[in-house]
Amino acid sequence: MESDIVRSRQMVRKLTRQLMFTLVDQTKMITAASELSRNTLVYGGGGEMRWEIVERDHQMGLRLAFEDHGPGIADTQLALTDGWTSGSGMGMGLSGSRRLVNEFDLRTAVGQGTCVTITRWKL
Repeated sequence: MESDIVRSRQMVRKLTRQLMFTLVDQTKMITAASELSRNTLVYGGGGEMRWEIVERDHQMGLRLAFEDHGPGIADTQLALTDGWTSGSGMGMGLSGSRRLVNEFDLRTAVGQGTCVTITRWKL
């Protein structure tokens, strides 16, 4: 549901503020979360967003995982190409989200689903 996407954005906004991310970094993480939430809903048939505050070398970050049990992605290289879409979108979901974060991991299996994990570090 669209309301789930709104809730994911609100949660990410709250977490990035808590971590005192800059406004630009907040916006990048919220935008990536919004795109990946929409992908999870539209292409994965729904799923969940998990979050955790992480630390590395005294640096704080926010890690989000978007997981569904949908059809999976047959060609990940193609799916990560700017402008490619399997539906009616603009083709910026995966590739755009990857550019907005510091770490991006995509795991998928045809017929089993997809999990995209992203991390943004407070710089």
